[in-house]
Parts: sequence; C-alpha cells; structure tokens
Amino acid sequence: MKALIVYESMFGNTEKIARAVADGLGDAFDVVVADVGGRPALADVDLLVAGAPTHAFGMSRPGTRADAARQDGARPGAAAVGLREYLDDAPMLPGIAAAAFDTKIDKPFLPGSAARRAHRRMRRLGCRMMLAPESFRVSGTPGPLAAGELERARRWAGSLASAVAERHGV
Repeated sequence: MKALIVYESMFGNTEKIARAVADGLGDAFDVVVADVGGRPALADVDLLVAGAPTHAFGMSRPGTRADAARQDGARPGAAAVGLREYLDDAPMLPGIAAAAFDTKIDKPFLPGSAARRAHRRMRRLGCRMMLAPESFRVSGTPGPLAAGELERARRWAGSLASAVAERHGV
C-alpha cells in the first residue's frame, strides 16, 4: 500500500513530525513524504496524511505565513504555498483513508487546530478518516519540538497503520 504524507513547515518542526510519522508507517506502507509546495500528486494513494503548523487558531493563510517568514529561522520559500491551498486544489478523493496532524505551541487551553481544519477539508473531499486529528507540541513559534513528540508521532502513525490494515482486512 502507498501512503503520501504532505506537510507545510515554516521552521522545520512539522517536517520532523511528518518524517517521524513516515517512520511509524514504514513497515506497512511504501511512504512518500513531500512538502505541499511541490504540489505532490495524489494518484494511487491508499493513505493521505496531512500536517501543518497551527497559525492564528487554524490552517495558515498567505498573510500568516508571510508573518512567520519574517522571523529568524524561517525556511526560505516556506511561505509560498500552504496545506490550505493544497487541499483547495485537490481533486475529490472518495474512499481514500486519511489523517491529519498539526504542530502548535505548548500552552494549555490554546484554542484552534490546523489538523481539525484539514480533517474537515479532507472529509469534504471524500476521504474516510482513520484517526482523530492529532496535535504535536512545540516550545515556541520557531520550536523546538517538545520532549517526546517525535516518539509520540511514531506511535500515532503505528495506530494509524493498524486502523488502515484492519479496514483493509490485512
């Protein structure tokens, strides 16, 4: 089976989570990890996993990415395209298994989630959602990731792989 993990990452934290998710899926899937800026194709995908940082309580917009890009440590070119635009341009994906994650500042009771918004958009595209959206914590806007988050991402991916395998009767 083939899994595509698409991510948007301003400072590299969401990319690190995406790669940890790929590690967690690796035994069960042929995994491709791709930045949304490259507009990766969705052909022949059995599982779509989408990840993005939470900006202004949800998925980033051109303005929030431009604001983040002005900060020290922002990756060159990261502000050009986000997960919002990628999903807006995606074809219908009926029946494809999907899951979403985000990275967000590690503060209690901070509202909003890019993952929940991506989850809803993928559902509207016809995806069937395998796990609830998941948030991974960063210590501040540029990071780093909070302790233990990479391992937690691998475990989350393992749960996702099990859910997909159960669904496919594998």
